[in-house]
Amino acid sequence: MVSSKLKKQFEKAVAAAVKPLVRLGVTPNQVTVLGLAVALVSAWLYADWDGNRLYLVYGALTILLSGFLDAIDGVLARGTGRASRFGGFLDSVADRYSDALVLSGITVGGLCSLPAGLLALTGSLMVSYTRSRAEAEGVEMAGVGFFERAERMIFLAACSVVAYRWPRALNYGVMALAALAHVTVAQRALHFKKRVEKT
Repeated sequence: MVSSKLKKQFEKAVAAAVKPLVRLGVTPNQVTVLGLAVALVSAWLYADWDGNRLYLVYGALTILLSGFLDAIDGVLARGTGRASRFGGFLDSVADRYSDALVLSGITVGGLCSLPAGLLALTGSLMVSYTRSRAEAEGVEMAGVGFFERAERMIFLAACSVVAYRWPRALNYGVMALAALAHVTVAQRALHFKKRVEKT
């Protein structure tokens, strides 16, 4: 909800920042793939932390970097006139892989329980699926629900920083993420139901 409302302000703020990328010939799809690669690094940091708490801080930083790259690829595409249907498709697929990688890394690293990790992963994917499915039916979902992707990433990053002092923070954080993601799915389902019943 917050991320959708702030999206336009963010795009204006970073529009000037992406101009050097244009001069370097960087394409939006390259930025998308780079964001996915950074998410893979984040997943590895969590999976391989083995008691090194600095890895959790690095994991938080790479989550935020991946999210930033995901945000600017669209700005770059629109600013250069390179927005395309394939680019939008690639961005959506990369986002799903990024979410899955990071949550899998946290789970494999033993930083959360297996049930919590699986529920969080399922919830995160379903939040995205409900939006794509609803919008395929002509129902706009941007801003519906209070735990969209940007909120989830910032929340995980914050939990990771807290986990530097208290590692169990990630377990509780993933549990909370799982619950809030599924609540968001329910919010979107109810929103869709209300919209289609009016037509």
